[in-house]
Amino acid sequence: MPAKKCRIKLTTEERQELKALVSRGRAAAYKQTHARILLLSDKAGKDGGMTDEEIARSLQTAGATVERVPRRCVEEGVEAALGRREQQRRRPKKPDGAAEAHLIAPACGEPPEGRTRWTLRLLADRLVECEIVDSIHPETVRKTLKERTQAPVLQRGRLWLKECWCIPPEGSSDFVCAMEDVLEVYQRQFGDNEVLVCLDETSKQQVKETRLPRPLRPGSAVAYDYEYERNGVSNLFMLFAPLEGWRRVGVTDRRTKVDWAHQVKKLVDEDYPDKDRIVLVMDNPVSSTGQAMAEIEIGLLARECLDRRIPDQETLRREVDAWQDQRNRDTIRVNWRFTTDDARIKLKSLYPAIQNS
Repeated sequence: MPAKKCRIKLTTEERQELKALVSRGRAAAYKQTHARILLLSDKAGKDGGMTDEEIARSLQTAGATVERVPRRCVEEGVEAALGRREQQRRRPKKPDGAAEAHLIAPACGEPPEGRTRWTLRLLADRLVECEIVDSIHPETVRKTLKERTQAPVLQRGRLWLKECWCIPPEGSSDFVCAMEDVLEVYQRQFGDNEVLVCLDETSKQQVKETRLPRPLRPGSAVAYDYEYERNGVSNLFMLFAPLEGWRRVGVTDRRTKVDWAHQVKKLVDEDYPDKDRIVLVMDNPVSSTGQAMAEIEIGLLARECLDRRIPDQETLRREVDAWQDQRNRDTIRVNWRFTTDDARIKLKSLYPAIQNS
């Protein structure tokens, strides 16, 4: 550490006050340290004052503190040098009502050309371009949207204002009829010779690695190369008996009527040959409500088994079989509670209105 950057010269009264503060030992520890720094830095003291490096070593304190305390003594006085420096927190200014309106309006609209969605920085720049504010931080934009709206879902600085839903037609008698028909089946009591089976399908893109992944090591996660090779798409038929806690996933090359017929034939001849009646709930051209239970299983399959790179159909079939066998051993069922009465209350807007003439 070089020679002192800021030299001070204390008066006799100031030296006596500082020595008294140190000798009494009643002041806060930081005040006593600051007092000792000032005494050791005094140009009128022994040998014209010690260097910053010598003071820091002698008091076992940080060099930045040794430099700051004498400088504050010169600029603000001894009392200020003995005290702690006030932390000046710069809080971002919250946008007013007009700025919030100009922020929320574009966020709920179409993104600019060349962008798939609005980002926090894009919205901040838009407010500045429109001269609504002089400057605004993207974090302020995020907090404002979180407080004022419930629609945006923020992930990694991006606004997700779109969600994929099955949007039913409003006031459609066909939709309501199909929905209540399926809900009635879910509430039905089944005998020993009957079984309820839901059938749905999905697909899985098979991906091969072009370079071997790096294995897990201490302090390092598994590393996959961003480059990969597509290796075809397989279709998966999900057959799920929610009341029995049984499911079977059929992996096929295609999704044709013939493939569907083979799955149903296997269901009748091999899976439940002793049942007199199998109630099969499948997709229909009006509503996807009938898929609800099978879609629950497909969602679990996607998260627990398929959410990774699977190189080929043989591996896919082996992994899917292991997943379904484990769930079948645990006899995991679905406790369905949404009834027709619930639908008529919560989905009232979907029912056609009857007007008396």
